Amino acid sequence: MNTTPDTIKHVASALAHQTLLNGAITNPVAGVRPMQLLPWLHVVKIGGRSIMDRGRDAILPMVEEIRKLLPEHRLLILTGAGIRARHLMRVGLDLGLPVGSLAPLAASDAGQNGQILAELLAQDFVSYVEKPTISSQLAIHLAAARAVVGSAYPPYHHHEFPTSRIPVHRADTGAFLLADALGAASLTIVEDVDGVYSADPNGPEGKDAQLIGEVSYADLAKQPGTLPVDRAMLEIMANARHIHSVQVVNGLVPGRLTAALRGQHVGTIIRTAAPRP
Repeated sequence: MNTTPDTIKHVASALAHQTLLNGAITNPVAGVRPMQLLPWLHVVKIGGRSIMDRGRDAILPMVEEIRKLLPEHRLLILTGAGIRARHLMRVGLDLGLPVGSLAPLAASDAGQNGQILAELLAQDFVSYVEKPTISSQLAIHLAAARAVVGSAYPPYHHHEFPTSRIPVHRADTGAFLLADALGAASLTIVEDVDGVYSADPNGPEGKDAQLIGEVSYADLAKQPGTLPVDRAMLEIMANARHIHSVQVVNGLVPGRLTAALRGQHVGTIIRTAAPRP
């Protein structure tokens, strides 16, 4: 007969012997609002084609505005891909590459734009960091500097959903996922238009396009035609936990980003489904 005492410790958990796909089991545990990791952080996504591709006339004024904002805010600046990514995807499509191979090609262009921006802010101790560093060491970098630059593209890469020949999760989506996961104070998307319009201002119906001051993600998703933000981001907004709204502003107008970070309404505000505290 074995007389050895049972010293194994057991941890009581409702999830221990159940499938995690059972909502009745997981909801009592996972239904609470998660904590905000960096509630003092402001995330700024800067468009690749709309801002970075325009060269010094658009980039240098943006750099100066960011530099003046550093004493006021801690920033995570994320850059999108530009026209180079379109050339890369055109070649990739011509070669028959799958969507999972096209996603990292576009992400490489977004990273190059981020490195350019970080170099211009280097004298302010701002540096470019890769996705793994943002995930695990962002707080340390922001303790040493007032801002960090990274790529806005989400690292889906070969895990990109094969629902389209072009990657659907692009820079706006990646910026929102990161801002919401970190519990940031805000997300501002910087483009080359004043916000979201009722129709494409550069299209055939541009003369009748009206600027939309505020709109819900659900209503905006129903709007046909071209939008200045990724449609995949609107789908993800339905599951937001922290970011209650995103503001789209015109980065070609000096002071718009500054005003947005100070809580002013200077573009289009897109409301998410995040619960109010």
